[in-house]
Amino acid sequence: MPGRRDYDIAFVGLKPGEHEFHYEIDDKFFADRPEQEFKNCRAHVKLILDKHTSFLLLKFEVGGHVDLLCDRCGNPLTRELWDDFEMAVKMAENPDELNSSDEDPDVFYISRTESHINVADWLYEFINLSIPNQRTCADDDNGESTCNREVLDMLKQMELQAQQTKEENPIWKGLDKFRDS
Repeated sequence: MPGRRDYDIAFVGLKPGEHEFHYEIDDKFFADRPEQEFKNCRAHVKLILDKHTSFLLLKFEVGGHVDLLCDRCGNPLTRELWDDFEMAVKMAENPDELNSSDEDPDVFYISRTESHINVADWLYEFINLSIPNQRTCADDDNGESTCNREVLDMLKQMELQAQQTKEENPIWKGLDKFRDS
């Protein structure tokens, strides 16, 4: 696993203006974190740090791909990562108090005496946010789902069984009159 210092940026020694950093993230990066819903992560993150006198602007450009499972049928999928995130890092006398207030999640405060920032947690967060929310198999040229047919048939059968059970159960009988209200 890459060292924690691999994600430290010594911003004090940098001149004002833009500076570019590149990170190649794979599964090793996630080893000490909670288990992920994806595997075979190959993320490329370009970080543009724009240094100003009392603050830093960070722009993260996330690209790459991850392997996931389809939410509907469980088939393996590969999904592209693509997103941009911006973060402002401001220097303050009481950074812990300001960070705990959570007024603006895109602003992070550090002490005026700090000389380094560690971007590992932001890389983790932004890679996870880059993963598409909808994780289903793509449709073919005819607009039909390419999901596993056996699983889809089984889901449809389970839905019909649940419908029949609902219709047979007297508990639900009186609730039908409220459905269209």
